[in-house]
Amino acid sequence: MSSTKPIKLYSHAGGPNPWKVAIMLNELDTPYETELMDFTKLHQEPFESTNPNGRVPAIEDPNTGITLFESGAILEYLEETYDKSNKFRYTSFPDKFLSQSWLHFQTSGQGPYFGQRAWFIFYHQEKGLTSVLDRYANEIRRVTGVLDAHLKKQGTQNLVGDKVTYADLAWVPWYWLIPAIMGEEGGMEDLQKKFPTFAAWFDRLSARPAVKKAREDRDKAMKAGH
Repeated sequence: MSSTKPIKLYSHAGGPNPWKVAIMLNELDTPYETELMDFTKLHQEPFESTNPNGRVPAIEDPNTGITLFESGAILEYLEETYDKSNKFRYTSFPDKFLSQSWLHFQTSGQGPYFGQRAWFIFYHQEKGLTSVLDRYANEIRRVTGVLDAHLKKQGTQNLVGDKVTYADLAWVPWYWLIPAIMGEEGGMEDLQKKFPTFAAWFDRLSARPAVKKAREDRDKAMKAGH
């Protein structure tokens, strides 16, 4: 399906989840426009009708008339609707379902743990909760270790099969937060030393033009104060 109108992506500079969608849109060469939201507007109309949960990302696709929220659901929609050559997905058993497993692990395992570490560092009123911070730091290491061990067993360069899929790309933006949320504990350098197979995989993904563009756009938005 060729898009004739740009998809509207509701985003925020700091939050990693919308940038997962931006990466996929870039990879699929699908036109889109980004609206950077203020957190104070997310639980108000009109956005609350777009996403009743009051979070980003959400999209409005004028080509199909659909409005969607939740990053994992959006990625699966984009793949099914716009990746007709199956460049970033599998349609056959078992790789189709294995890809879904890794995406769901990302949304249930990486995002919440990384996000909670960020919350207790930046937003929680009571600071210095060492046991809490240690819990989420350990979970970040554990999740990264799971990726590292799986990639070693795979013997390929990707989570599933012999090509980069949406399941790989979905993991990238939350690692952009590591210098800010794990800086005192070695940051990304420490993770990459401990988990070299993960490090090589992450570096390959980070070098992709679509990923670079999303990160550059996020950096610009952060500097602009969004």
